[in-house]
Amino acid sequence: QVQLVESGGGLVQPGGSLRLSCTTSGFTVDHYCIAWFRQTPGKEREEVACLKSSVGTTYYADSVKGRFTISVDNTRNTVNLQMNSLKPEDTARYYCGRLHFCGIPHSQPLDAWGQGTLVTVSS
Repeated sequence: QVQLVESGGGLVQPGGSLRLSCTTSGFTVDHYCIAWFRQTPGKEREEVACLKSSVGTTYYADSVKGRFTISVDNTRNTVNLQMNSLKPEDTARYYCGRLHFCGIPHSQPLDAWGQGTLVTVSS
């Protein structure tokens, strides 16, 4: 059974940092692109970061480039998102998912959405 479970969200002040984790089971992360998405009410889902760990390929949305870093722990099948210099506009529910390719506009994960983890950036 394929599972992807997000964790690490919370309330943080502008300029602060959070580290999100996507713990997976039922597949090998090296066989897929693993992406982080975010969504807020009334806005289109956005792919913010993605990793193809087998070749080290990464993708970042322009809105987060230079502030967010995606990484993988292959031994634990876990993909992390280090979020630094957070801004109020980063407030969203963050989800992880499997893709065939990173950075393709409007791409959809292979699996159903999970619960995500809520990130709130506010003073």
